[in-house]
Amino acid sequence: MTVVRPAEAAGSFAHEGLFYHDPDGLLAGTVPFITGGLAAGEPVLVAMPGANLRLVRAAVGPTDAVHWADMTQAGRNPGRIIPWVLQAFIEQHAGRRVRIIGEPIWAGRSATEYPACAQHEALINMAFASRDATILCPYDAVRLDADVLADAYATHPILVDDAGRRPSAQYAPAEVVARYNMPLSTPTEPVSTLAYRFDSLPAVRRFVTGHGQAVGLDEDRLADLRIAVTELAANSVAHAGGGGVLRVWHTAEHLACEIQDDGWLADPLAGRLTPAADGIGGRGLVIVQALCDLVRVHSTAAGTTIRLYVRRQA
Repeated sequence: MTVVRPAEAAGSFAHEGLFYHDPDGLLAGTVPFITGGLAAGEPVLVAMPGANLRLVRAAVGPTDAVHWADMTQAGRNPGRIIPWVLQAFIEQHAGRRVRIIGEPIWAGRSATEYPACAQHEALINMAFASRDATILCPYDAVRLDADVLADAYATHPILVDDAGRRPSAQYAPAEVVARYNMPLSTPTEPVSTLAYRFDSLPAVRRFVTGHGQAVGLDEDRLADLRIAVTELAANSVAHAGGGGVLRVWHTAEHLACEIQDDGWLADPLAGRLTPAADGIGGRGLVIVQALCDLVRVHSTAAGTTIRLYVRRQA
């Protein structure tokens, strides 16, 4: 694989897709990226799934200058990555150019998770357009499906592979965001339903608590669930006609909770960026992303459906 230098001009943002075919290709594309950042005095974050993280970390060698994160934990919910991983690191090093490796899509990501992953990659371009940062996203070109790779061509303005570094002729991130703003699948499991208005939020909390207890959630996860669902229900009351409908069901792996109301999330970055410390409002959906294992959203002018997944405990 040809090693190439990323964009480094002050005030420029670069988002690059790295396509590798084997461990050697992964190392050839990532290790010089990391060491080049260190040599330039740039803070470096590497967030990759465990096996790849260990491989790259061993190749780089002992250093306290790189921040390492297991993406299977930090980015299990794709909607958590922009605000709580990337933005957090960039703002921690405000005033300096940063260099980040983020691998949010790996073989084994479920079909339920993937639409949020694809939207995440597209939204990076909008979220950080004015930031001094280079973000490199590795893709396993052997194990990932062709449709996933095609989405990667559409969400990364720069592509890096064995042929070198080049602009993507398929770059169209807004189209990817729109394509995956799809109606959510109808659950096949039995569904419990509760309609709510401004005076029934306590009933909402009792409703989700009962279902959480039924699948064995511990007190910490029950608290997370109550906060997340109450945030969304309260938002319905305040901004979406005064109420909505809550549906809850259990799958083999998750407790799923769905809020449906008449509101419209017109901003595709809603819930994907933390507001300024002195900002008022705008934190609800960001908090929900932090607390849940997966968040799926379908929003149009006709209404919004937000589905939360919390992993069941053994």
